[in-house]
Amino acid sequence: MARDKSSFVCQSCGSSFPKWMGKCEGCGAWNSLVEESAPAKTSPLSRKLKGGKAIEFATLLGEDKEYARAQSGLHEFDRVCGGGLVPGSVILIGGDPGIGKSTLLLQIMARLAQFTTTAYISGEESMEQIRLRARRLGVQNAPVQLAAATNVAEIIASIDRADGPRVVVVDSVQTLYLEAIESSPGTVSQVRAAAHELIRVAKARGFVLFLVGHVTKEGTIAGPRVLEHMVDTVLYFEGERGHHFRILRTVKNRFGATDEIGVFQMTEQGLAEVPNPSALFLSERRGDVSGSAVFAGMEGTRPVLVEIQALVNPTNFGTPRRTVIGWDSGRLSMIAAVLESRCGIPLSGYDIYLNIAGGIRISEPAADLAVAAALTSALTGVAIDAETVLFGEIGLSAEIRSVTQIDQRLREASKLGFKSAMLPKPLPGRNYPALGIRTNPIENVSELLHKLGLGQDRPKRAVTTKAAG
Repeated sequence: MARDKSSFVCQSCGSSFPKWMGKCEGCGAWNSLVEESAPAKTSPLSRKLKGGKAIEFATLLGEDKEYARAQSGLHEFDRVCGGGLVPGSVILIGGDPGIGKSTLLLQIMARLAQFTTTAYISGEESMEQIRLRARRLGVQNAPVQLAAATNVAEIIASIDRADGPRVVVVDSVQTLYLEAIESSPGTVSQVRAAAHELIRVAKARGFVLFLVGHVTKEGTIAGPRVLEHMVDTVLYFEGERGHHFRILRTVKNRFGATDEIGVFQMTEQGLAEVPNPSALFLSERRGDVSGSAVFAGMEGTRPVLVEIQALVNPTNFGTPRRTVIGWDSGRLSMIAAVLESRCGIPLSGYDIYLNIAGGIRISEPAADLAVAAALTSALTGVAIDAETVLFGEIGLSAEIRSVTQIDQRLREASKLGFKSAMLPKPLPGRNYPALGIRTNPIENVSELLHKLGLGQDRPKRAVTTKAAG
């Protein structure tokens, strides 16, 4: 009988190598290779595969099966899932330690337990710890089945029944292990095999499976990348520890839109949903401060208004500092270069600090216009009208490019009491609808600065004059 061979598998990306190396050639991670045994090609498993039964193929025409989505009772969570939980779906939730993943899932299980059977299986906490959290959340009377287990075979034996639970939470997948695999829990082989077995049972039985995943220091879910491809939905729980709200973001969803967000507020009784995130993000805004601009953005299908804050200060070093929180630092450098090269706004001698107020992270290029206005306002000391929102993409020639879903952005701004909007010119043959807000279409950044009163003829800030003197 052939002997099993061993290989060295990277715990960051899953790449396999015949010998140990200090640096993984697949992802560049250091000291991430761990020796794992692999079955030989002539093992009983490989011989059994040779006698497999042929599968039967079908056509695209067939009976449509209606899936009744289960509502969790938390509208923000149902939103990011595409409108509810689809039977047989597998949802992977990742986030920093202590961000609130277990708290959110326990609240969801308590709500779902009112009309279906639920099970919460923890590999990190004891049942008494879960009960303490339930008492703090006020859901200790919910009929949720609790268990503390890490053996995949025991977990499957408990849930793979005709009368088994319809919603199952496994917290977390990195703590599970299969006895047939000779490696410690959390390794690539254990995580991949454990997730595969649980997903197989969930698809066969048709129950909803939640998998909690640890994240790396880069913010991505730990373990093999194939784990995100195996599941139906991938959710990331984001938030700053200094802020009282959390954002649940959809990265992948086979049953709904991606880049959807749900906003929750951390309270003493757990996570409370925020039905109007724009009002929360703008609640502490001061309209008469320079360097502040309101951006009307889109997160999935939801319009969200956030405040963009900028601060410029004469640099004391040879290389100006560019500090960004909540946005792409590369786009900030590009906007600063366009303002200086195309519009004559001197920024090369200033440190730039940019912050998306409230801790939310935005990625769409439609924020370029609001960033450019905030930077120029911070430099000149002239405040932007508090009742104006801005959105639009800036090109390298300082032109303003159109963005998508303009109607939804304007409707949200009008609902929150904004009177005007700076936005790109409409495409040929189109006009912006009358939504109770005055639109000011612009073609380039110079026109924007002129309409906002932020041209070069404005007096400089007092700190700039003082530094110059």
